[in-house]
Amino acid sequence: MSKSFPLACFSPQLLPVLRRALCALALVAAGATAVSAEPWPEPKSPAIPAASGYVTIKGAAIPIRSDVVYRAVFDARLHADDPAQLIPAIDMAGSELNALAVEGVPLTQAKFVIVFHAAGIDGILDDAHYKAKFGRDNPNLPVIAQLKKAGVELYVCGQNLVYDHVDPKILTPDVRVATDALIVLMTLENQGYALLSY
Repeated sequence: MSKSFPLACFSPQLLPVLRRALCALALVAAGATAVSAEPWPEPKSPAIPAASGYVTIKGAAIPIRSDVVYRAVFDARLHADDPAQLIPAIDMAGSELNALAVEGVPLTQAKFVIVFHAAGIDGILDDAHYKAKFGRDNPNLPVIAQLKKAGVELYVCGQNLVYDHVDPKILTPDVRVATDALIVLMTLENQGYALLSY
């Protein structure tokens, strides 16, 4: 059994010196650890360039697999904090397509659906109406077109449009009007789609 010596065993004049030496040693050790750690590589966005990128994590506990079909329905009910940014659901759907692309998984194995309702409808306004509301072009529209090209299905809640008196003609034609966002979410969850809310 190893013995530890209490600081009281040392002379009182030596204690401050010993404490400073131990602190300096701890700082050097911490600095060496921080310096020796390799920096993370830059995230990559090969599928949807405007969306958040992806970094491969070597030895990850649950890696992306090429033999899995990834089914997810993104519940798009939040707006972006800054109208120059993508709304969260669009960014996250694009980010996950980027993850699959970086790992070499064909995008045909991504069965993604985005359902817009509540404040998320701001993200699908055409440029004229987005500009009238926020003073700039809609940054979501080019990404929505890319998502659709990648096979993502895009819906907006018909009930939301009715109650908020929103004419579907002021929305991007890339999004189809569904009867009700909650019906879409329940239907897809019953089919095994993961529900991701943003």
